[in-house]
Amino acid sequence: MASVQYDAATRLYPGTSRPAVNELSLTIADGELLVLVGPSGSGKSTALRMLAGLEPLDAGRILIADRDVSAVRPRDRDIAMVFQNYALYPQLDVAANMGFALKQQGVPKEERMQRVRDVAKLLDLEPYLDRKPRNLSGGQRQRVAMGRAIVRRPQVYLMDEPLSNLDAKLRVQTRTELVELQARLAVTTVYVTHDQVEAMTMGDRVAVLRDGILQQCDTPSALYHAPANLFVAGFIGSPAMNQLHVSATGPLMIGGADVGIADDVGGERAMIGFRPEVVVIGAGSIPARIRVIEDLGSEVFVHLVIQHEGEDHRLVAKAAAPFTGAVGDNVQIGLRGTVHLFDTSDARRATITV
Repeated sequence: MASVQYDAATRLYPGTSRPAVNELSLTIADGELLVLVGPSGSGKSTALRMLAGLEPLDAGRILIADRDVSAVRPRDRDIAMVFQNYALYPQLDVAANMGFALKQQGVPKEERMQRVRDVAKLLDLEPYLDRKPRNLSGGQRQRVAMGRAIVRRPQVYLMDEPLSNLDAKLRVQTRTELVELQARLAVTTVYVTHDQVEAMTMGDRVAVLRDGILQQCDTPSALYHAPANLFVAGFIGSPAMNQLHVSATGPLMIGGADVGIADDVGGERAMIGFRPEVVVIGAGSIPARIRVIEDLGSEVFVHLVIQHEGEDHRLVAKAAAPFTGAVGDNVQIGLRGTVHLFDTSDARRATITV
């Protein structure tokens, strides 16, 4: 087990003008599950490949257990990687796939098979040890890929979107199993995903990347309730945070109604942001119309449209079930809870409770 440190790590691909990862500084504690998340092209997979040794560094360094591994070959970094496409050998059975790396390392057959059986028991793969990958389900193949990494007993696990090929139900089930397994093994794990819901439900901490730059790294709760800037506020949360441009030269107005919030960020324009659960339908002075109702059984997401500064703007409210409104209803809405104000020039944030 070991900590991991990115120290101003930078990767600039040849022929490009902007680094894929730009001066990334991030420390991952021993035994922590840290998730790297961001949209396509944010640099999260590149950051993982830099740690694995599959991408060279153009500046900075990477340390594993306080050892600078920036120039160390991938095979000598004592890491194990789980890929999106499983990367199993089709001609080998499950046992041989899981023990392949140990065989390459010269581990004696008896010890190798014992370690494979121990991990197979941990992953509920014992009945499938003599099967070929083609005779396994997607979830079983992914467990084999994880088992192959576990048997090596590395200092660090690296996981590059390992659940993206699974269907929605199996993905939820497998990510729960993976979190439980990681906690039991207590091995430092860096996990990459583009799915912010997956990131929020799995990570001890979540690092949000955009255009190769770290935006914020914190617990899922802190990212949700105290986003560092507009990008994190809009990226984290499902449905996304409601955001509206407002005039910051006087009382803040939404849909022509004074919502009782003073300007705390300065400047002439600001962005106001509030989560769906802050929007209260039937209690407030902001006129709105119901567009769509998404009834999930235990909760209801109500999509609304308001007239704000002469244009239609869409908002989402989270309501308790059962919800008695109907599409097309005209309603009054208000805000009750935490509201964020962002200075649009430098993304400074102020938090207000209304």
